[in-house]
Amino acid sequence: MAKRRQTRRVYEHPLDQPIAITPVEYSGLQEAYDHFNAVLFDGRLIDVFITYQRRAHSAGYFSADRFAARGGEFGRHELALNPDDFIGRTDEQITSTLVHEMVHVWQQQHGKPASRGYHDRQWAAKMKEVGLQPSNTGAVGGKETGQSMSHYVIPGGRFADAFTKLAATGWRLNLESAHRAGPEGGRKSKTRFTCGQCGQNAWGKPDLAVTCTPCGIEMRAGG
Repeated sequence: MAKRRQTRRVYEHPLDQPIAITPVEYSGLQEAYDHFNAVLFDGRLIDVFITYQRRAHSAGYFSADRFAARGGEFGRHELALNPDDFIGRTDEQITSTLVHEMVHVWQQQHGKPASRGYHDRQWAAKMKEVGLQPSNTGAVGGKETGQSMSHYVIPGGRFADAFTKLAATGWRLNLESAHRAGPEGGRKSKTRFTCGQCGQNAWGKPDLAVTCTPCGIEMRAGG
Protein backbone atom coordinates (compact mmCIF):
# COMPACT_ATOMS: atom_id res chain seq x y z
CA MET A 1 0.00 0.00 0.00
CA ALA A 2 1.37 3.40 -0.98
CA LYS A 3 2.09 5.71 1.92
CA ARG A 4 -0.19 8.73 2.28
CA ARG A 5 1.61 11.96 1.43
CA GLN A 6 2.50 13.74 4.66
CA THR A 7 1.83 17.45 5.03
CA ARG A 8 2.89 19.89 7.69
CA ARG A 9 1.28 19.09 11.05
CA VAL A 10 1.97 22.20 13.11
CA TYR A 11 0.73 25.68 12.27
CA GLU A 12 3.88 27.64 13.09
CA HIS A 13 5.64 29.64 10.40
CA PRO A 14 7.48 32.91 9.71
CA LEU A 15 5.24 35.80 8.72
CA ASP A 16 6.79 35.89 5.25
CA GLN A 17 5.99 32.20 4.67
CA PRO A 18 2.23 31.89 5.11
CA ILE A 19 0.67 28.43 5.20
CA ALA A 20 -3.03 27.62 5.04
CA ILE A 21 -4.48 26.23 8.27
CA THR A 22 -7.14 24.00 6.66
CA PRO A 23 -4.80 21.42 5.08
CA VAL A 24 -2.59 21.47 8.18
CA GLU A 25 -5.41 20.69 10.60
CA TYR A 26 -7.33 18.22 8.49
CA SER A 27 -4.23 16.38 7.26
CA GLY A 28 -3.29 16.06 10.93
CA LEU A 29 -6.63 14.44 11.68
CA GLN A 30 -6.15 12.08 8.74
CA GLU A 31 -2.64 11.23 9.91
CA ALA A 32 -3.96 10.36 13.38
CA TYR A 33 -6.72 8.21 11.86
CA ASP A 34 -4.21 6.37 9.68
CA HIS A 35 -1.85 5.84 12.61
CA PHE A 36 -4.48 4.40 14.93
CA ASN A 37 -5.97 2.37 12.09
CA ALA A 38 -2.59 0.71 11.49
CA VAL A 39 -1.63 0.21 15.14
CA LEU A 40 -4.97 -0.62 16.75
CA PHE A 41 -7.08 -2.04 13.89
CA ASP A 42 -4.45 -3.76 11.70
CA GLY A 43 -5.19 -1.27 8.91
CA ARG A 44 -8.63 -2.80 8.34
CA LEU A 45 -10.77 0.34 8.63
CA ILE A 46 -12.15 1.94 5.50
CA ASP A 47 -11.71 5.56 4.53
CA VAL A 48 -14.17 7.95 6.19
CA PHE A 49 -14.78 11.69 5.95
CA ILE A 50 -13.43 13.32 9.12
CA THR A 51 -14.99 16.63 10.10
CA TYR A 52 -15.24 19.15 12.93
CA GLN A 53 -18.88 19.55 13.96
CA ARG A 54 -20.38 21.39 16.93
CA ARG A 55 -23.09 19.08 18.23
CA ALA A 56 -24.39 20.01 21.68
CA HIS A 57 -23.43 17.68 24.53
CA SER A 58 -21.34 15.44 22.28
CA ALA A 59 -17.55 15.07 22.05
CA GLY A 60 -17.88 13.36 18.68
CA TYR A 61 -20.04 11.01 16.65
CA PHE A 62 -20.04 8.45 13.85
CA SER A 63 -22.72 8.56 11.18
CA ALA A 64 -22.93 5.82 8.55
CA ASP A 65 -23.43 6.74 4.88
CA ARG A 66 -23.63 10.45 5.68
CA PHE A 67 -22.07 11.65 2.41
CA ALA A 68 -22.65 10.68 -1.22
CA ALA A 69 -20.60 11.51 -4.28
CA ARG A 70 -22.13 14.22 -6.42
CA GLY A 71 -21.69 11.92 -9.40
CA GLY A 72 -23.32 9.04 -7.55
CA GLU A 73 -20.28 6.76 -7.77
CA PHE A 74 -19.42 6.31 -4.08
CA GLY A 75 -20.30 7.37 -0.55
CA ARG A 76 -18.56 7.93 2.76
CA HIS A 77 -19.30 7.52 6.44
CA GLU A 78 -18.73 10.59 8.62
CA LEU A 79 -16.56 10.69 11.73
CA ALA A 80 -16.95 14.02 13.52
CA LEU A 81 -15.14 15.62 16.46
CA ASN A 82 -16.56 18.56 18.40
CA PRO A 83 -13.98 21.37 18.84
CA ASP A 84 -16.05 22.79 21.71
CA ASP A 85 -14.99 19.70 23.66
CA PHE A 86 -11.27 20.30 22.99
CA ILE A 87 -11.08 23.14 25.54
CA GLY A 88 -9.20 22.01 28.62
CA ARG A 89 -8.47 18.56 27.19
CA THR A 90 -5.12 17.10 26.11
CA ASP A 91 -4.36 15.76 22.64
CA GLU A 92 -4.38 12.26 24.16
CA GLN A 93 -7.90 12.77 25.49
CA ILE A 94 -9.11 14.23 22.20
CA THR A 95 -7.63 11.43 20.11
CA SER A 96 -9.17 8.90 22.48
CA THR A 97 -12.50 10.31 21.27
CA LEU A 98 -11.30 9.80 17.70
CA VAL A 99 -10.55 6.14 18.46
CA HIS A 100 -13.90 5.78 20.30
CA GLU A 101 -15.59 6.76 17.03
CA MET A 102 -13.22 4.53 15.03
CA VAL A 103 -14.56 1.59 17.02
CA HIS A 104 -17.98 2.50 15.60
CA VAL A 105 -16.40 2.44 12.12
CA TRP A 106 -14.99 -1.01 12.89
CA GLN A 107 -18.39 -2.28 14.08
CA GLN A 108 -20.13 -0.87 11.02
CA GLN A 109 -17.63 -2.59 8.72
CA HIS A 110 -16.72 -5.82 10.51
CA GLY A 111 -19.32 -6.37 13.22
CA LYS A 112 -23.04 -6.06 13.74
CA PRO A 113 -24.02 -2.39 14.06
CA ALA A 114 -26.24 -1.65 17.05
CA SER A 115 -29.45 0.34 16.86
CA ARG A 116 -29.00 4.05 16.30
CA GLY A 117 -26.76 5.65 18.91
CA TYR A 118 -26.60 2.58 21.16
CA HIS A 119 -23.29 1.26 22.49
CA ASP A 120 -23.62 -2.51 22.88
CA ARG A 121 -21.43 -5.32 24.21
CA GLN A 122 -19.63 -5.85 20.89
CA TRP A 123 -18.64 -2.19 20.80
CA ALA A 124 -17.58 -2.27 24.47
CA ALA A 125 -15.43 -5.36 23.96
CA LYS A 126 -13.61 -3.75 21.03
CA MET A 127 -13.08 -0.55 23.03
CA LYS A 128 -11.33 -2.52 25.77
CA GLU A 129 -9.30 -4.44 23.20
CA VAL A 130 -7.86 -1.20 21.78
CA GLY A 131 -7.14 0.24 25.24
CA LEU A 132 -10.18 2.36 26.12
CA GLN A 133 -12.50 1.52 28.99
CA PRO A 134 -16.14 2.30 28.16
CA SER A 135 -17.94 4.09 30.98
CA ASN A 136 -21.20 6.01 30.97
CA THR A 137 -19.70 8.37 33.56
CA GLY A 138 -16.23 8.65 32.04
CA ALA A 139 -14.87 7.29 35.32
CA VAL A 140 -14.04 3.97 36.97
CA GLY A 141 -17.12 1.91 37.77
CA GLY A 142 -19.43 3.31 35.10
CA LYS A 143 -21.69 1.15 32.96
CA GLU A 144 -20.03 -0.27 29.85
CA THR A 145 -23.04 -0.12 27.53
CA GLY A 146 -25.87 2.30 26.92
CA GLN A 147 -27.20 5.11 24.77
CA SER A 148 -24.84 7.90 25.83
CA MET A 149 -21.34 6.62 26.54
CA SER A 150 -17.98 8.06 27.42
CA HIS A 151 -14.71 6.27 28.24
CA TYR A 152 -11.31 6.68 29.84
CA VAL A 153 -7.84 5.67 28.73
CA ILE A 154 -6.61 2.37 30.21
CA PRO A 155 -3.17 3.10 31.74
CA GLY A 156 -0.48 1.12 29.93
CA GLY A 157 -3.01 -0.10 27.37
CA ARG A 158 -2.73 -0.26 23.59
CA PHE A 159 -4.20 3.18 22.97
CA ALA A 160 -1.89 4.84 25.49
CA ASP A 161 1.12 3.25 23.81
CA ALA A 162 -0.14 4.15 20.31
CA PHE A 163 -0.67 7.79 21.29
CA THR A 164 2.81 8.00 22.81
CA LYS A 165 4.27 6.87 19.49
CA LEU A 166 2.17 9.38 17.55
CA ALA A 167 3.13 12.27 19.83
CA ALA A 168 6.81 11.32 19.52
CA THR A 169 6.63 12.19 15.81
CA GLY A 170 5.79 15.81 16.68
CA TRP A 171 2.10 15.39 15.86
CA ARG A 172 -0.38 17.66 17.60
CA LEU A 173 -3.65 19.47 17.10
CA ASN A 174 -3.63 23.21 16.49
CA LEU A 175 -7.21 24.43 16.95
CA GLU A 176 -10.09 24.41 19.43
CA SER A 177 -13.27 26.44 19.70
CA ALA A 178 -12.67 30.06 20.65
CA HIS A 179 -13.79 31.34 24.02
CA ARG A 180 -16.78 33.67 23.66
CA ALA A 181 -17.31 36.90 25.55
CA GLY A 182 -20.26 36.73 27.91
CA PRO A 183 -22.93 39.44 28.31
CA GLU A 184 -20.79 41.23 30.91
CA GLY A 185 -17.57 40.99 28.92
CA GLY A 186 -16.32 37.88 30.70
CA ARG A 187 -15.00 34.79 29.04
CA LYS A 188 -16.87 31.55 29.04
CA SER A 189 -16.64 28.12 27.45
CA LYS A 190 -18.61 24.95 27.60
CA THR A 191 -17.15 22.44 30.02
CA ARG A 192 -18.87 19.16 30.81
CA PHE A 193 -19.21 18.09 34.43
CA THR A 194 -20.14 14.45 35.14
CA CYS A 195 -21.37 12.77 38.30
CA GLY A 196 -19.17 9.74 38.95
CA GLN A 197 -22.05 7.91 40.59
CA CYS A 198 -25.15 8.36 38.43
CA GLY A 199 -23.58 9.67 35.21
CA GLN A 200 -25.67 12.84 35.06
CA ASN A 201 -24.01 15.64 33.05
CA ALA A 202 -24.04 19.41 33.39
CA TRP A 203 -22.34 22.15 31.34
CA GLY A 204 -20.89 25.44 32.50
CA LYS A 205 -17.79 27.57 32.89
CA PRO A 206 -14.59 25.63 33.62
CA ASP A 207 -14.13 27.14 37.11
CA LEU A 208 -17.60 26.26 38.40
CA ALA A 209 -18.04 24.05 41.48
CA VAL A 210 -20.90 21.71 40.52
CA THR A 211 -22.61 19.21 42.82
CA CYS A 212 -25.01 16.44 41.79
CA THR A 213 -28.07 17.07 43.95
CA PRO A 214 -29.49 13.50 43.98
CA CYS A 215 -26.12 11.92 44.82
CA GLY A 216 -24.70 14.74 46.95
CA ILE A 217 -21.21 14.53 45.43
CA GLU A 218 -19.07 16.93 43.43
CA MET A 219 -19.25 16.51 39.66
CA ARG A 220 -15.99 16.03 37.77
CA ALA A 221 -15.00 18.33 34.89
CA GLY A 222 -14.15 16.82 31.53
CA GLY A 223 -15.98 13.55 32.11
